Amino acid sequence: MSEQQPEAVWVFPEKKKRGPRTALIVLMVVLVLIVAGVVALFLIPRGGETPAPTATPSESPSPSLSPTPSPSPSAPVTTPPPPADPDLPAFRDQVGFRLTTANQGLDLIAQGDDPQGTISKLQGDAQRLADAPPPSSIEKDWSTAVQEYMAALDALSRNPADSAALENARSAVSVLSTLLNP
Repeated sequence: MSEQQPEAVWVFPEKKKRGPRTALIVLMVVLVLIVAGVVALFLIPRGGETPAPTATPSESPSPSLSPTPSPSPSAPVTTPPPPADPDLPAFRDQVGFRLTTANQGLDLIAQGDDPQGTISKLQGDAQRLADAPPPSSIEKDWSTAVQEYMAALDALSRNPADSAALENARSAVSVLSTLLNP
């Protein structure tokens, strides 16, 4: 009785054909490489586009290896010059519209049309009046009058129905108008 020994047979799987999926992947890799090359061309500066150095010798000192001294902390700091002093007619043109709209806004408040919204807009305009640099001839009076106007608007915002606060705001606008039209 002889027993049969199992025989070892090597079985290799069939080779798969490359299908459309492989071709698509290869195509995408090629496209990515092309795009990367184009981007690199635009981002890398080219040597030919810089101006050529001139043949004339420069008289600039040669760079030294010693560090340059930093400015001392006690060095004077230069500040920009103050803005030019505007003349009164130019200043009137710049801020006159805000005073006209202030009178119209105070009329709306007296009528009861959205008093808080109108007061808020008038307060913004008052801040712009305060920020506008006035001519030196009226600077002190202008600043005081704008501050009084802002205080009158603040009082009016607490009680829009208060006729005394409304009249204070109107008189403050009148003072400002008088300063612009002496």
